[in-house]
Amino acid sequence: MQNKEKMFAITGSINYIFVIFLNAFTDLGHKIIIQNTIFKVYDGSMQIVLTSIVNALVLLPFILVFSPSGFLADRFAKNKIMEYSALFAIVITLGITYSYYHGHFISAFVLTFLLSMQSAIYGPAKYGYIKELFGVKFITSGNSAAQATTTVAILGGIIVYTIFFEGMYNETLLTKSQILEAIAPLGWLLVVGSIIEWYAASKLPNKMIEASKRKFNPKKYLTGVYLFKNLKTVTRKKEIFDAIIGLSLFWSISQVVLAIFGEYAKDQLGVTNTIFVQGVMALAGIGIVIGSILVSKFSKYYINLGLAGVGAIIITAIVFLIPFIHSMITMAIMFTFFGFFASFILVPLNARIQLIATRTHLGTIIAANNFIQNIFMFTFLCITTLFAYFGMNSEILFYLMTLVGIYLIYLLFRRYTVDIFWATMQLFSLFRHKYEYIGLENIPKDKAVLLMGNHVSWLDWIIIQLPLQRRINFMMDKDIYHWKFFHSFFKKGEAIPLSPKAFKDAFSEAHKRLLNKSIVGIFPEGEISKDGKMNKFHKGYELIPTDYDGVIVPFYIDNAIFGSSFAKYKPQNAKRNIFKRRLVRVYFDKPISMQIKSDELKNIILKMREKYEVK
Repeated sequence: MQNKEKMFAITGSINYIFVIFLNAFTDLGHKIIIQNTIFKVYDGSMQIVLTSIVNALVLLPFILVFSPSGFLADRFAKNKIMEYSALFAIVITLGITYSYYHGHFISAFVLTFLLSMQSAIYGPAKYGYIKELFGVKFITSGNSAAQATTTVAILGGIIVYTIFFEGMYNETLLTKSQILEAIAPLGWLLVVGSIIEWYAASKLPNKMIEASKRKFNPKKYLTGVYLFKNLKTVTRKKEIFDAIIGLSLFWSISQVVLAIFGEYAKDQLGVTNTIFVQGVMALAGIGIVIGSILVSKFSKYYINLGLAGVGAIIITAIVFLIPFIHSMITMAIMFTFFGFFASFILVPLNARIQLIATRTHLGTIIAANNFIQNIFMFTFLCITTLFAYFGMNSEILFYLMTLVGIYLIYLLFRRYTVDIFWATMQLFSLFRHKYEYIGLENIPKDKAVLLMGNHVSWLDWIIIQLPLQRRINFMMDKDIYHWKFFHSFFKKGEAIPLSPKAFKDAFSEAHKRLLNKSIVGIFPEGEISKDGKMNKFHKGYELIPTDYDGVIVPFYIDNAIFGSSFAKYKPQNAKRNIFKRRLVRVYFDKPISMQIKSDELKNIILKMREKYEVK
């Protein structure tokens, strides 16, 4: 909470959040009105086709203005792009309002494209501004806040505009024109939202440090030269490209599910009220908000990319289960969980893209992100439209999206296997414990580190790793290293197997890792405490030569974990409360001499216990 308060103390942060809320709220408002009109007038395959066309009109601008939007975000101040985009939105919403009052469905339909064009130009500046405004320190929290705010705006837009729509609609309205004329006053809500957004955007501070010096050549844009050049900027950064593909697959799944759910609910579940249909889908928004907050918490020390893999697994399972659900209440719960785990994918991958992109190419890379995502979504919408046109069962699409989800899981595991393992361990351990780390600043970020401390539970290796982005090469018993289920993860995590017969080889390997400036973790006791006391420290680590550029950092894990299922020591008369999480504190002391002997090391950690332990 303290970090969040500091983040929102940054000048312009509240204004920025307000601007992106209004932008999403207004954009979605018009789309909901058009979709609800289609829902009331059409049934079956025609409903899916027209809904897909609406979604395509929203997506196409992101494809068409890929190069210009990236150029603008790199060349000019991002706050000014947001300001002028909001001004353009005022003009468009006035045109939309005119179309409503005159019952011009086609022009309102077309203006959906122009409103999305405004968003496409606005998008790279909006997300690129996160890194400029909040900095690297708050990049995950900034993305979480932006994702949560956008989702709240979408959720609010769905609820507000659908309730107003249903309130103004009655059964005597049979045509598209009649419906639009009846709900025409809603157009003014779009206009007012755009005006307020423009005013708030005009107050955003200019955070541009370095502008791109490139010039825009319309001929190169029209002939596709910029397209291939900008795509090459992305593809040569493999991790960025992989993250974009992951996001694109997720959004494609989401787009198809949302496009067909209205028809599925109407045909299979007998639901005809748009409030119920939009409300269930809106619950995904609530899930995203809650999930984004938790992702920020789980990424307190670094961007927790492993959460993306966890999210992909759960989302794929939900998409597979939807056709088997025949209750709107259960469906509502599933959509909430869908949104919750969607944030596990969206926040870390977007934050990672922004973090590793250079400032001068950030706008282009975010525009490329939008471009590729929308190419994917547009393609999947075309598939959805074809399915509907030929009258094929929408349930098949849910199963096809399950297969896409499986492929997404494969891609994320291929790149983030170790991160996913640690994220899973973190989620598992946090069910029963919460952790507080003191002295993390004592661990250097650019040197080899030999971490050594006391051993109190089976979870110690997880507890020590959680606050560190650099992976610890733990030395562990050879038998544990070869546990069937965990062996592949231990191997990928570069653990070092240790056995009495080959202990010299193990410490020789530890030395090699330290020469490569890795972190090596050792529990010198060699076993978990069975009586709450510190056992004898073995001297094996003294075999490691000290010719590496690094330090030894001692750590101490307090006794709060004693008595738990994961500790061997069970104090007499200890009370266990399965509903209360234990607070476990871990202390990292200042670096000590690399020539330190085992007895001296134990004494240092005993002194740490005396200093920090709560009696």
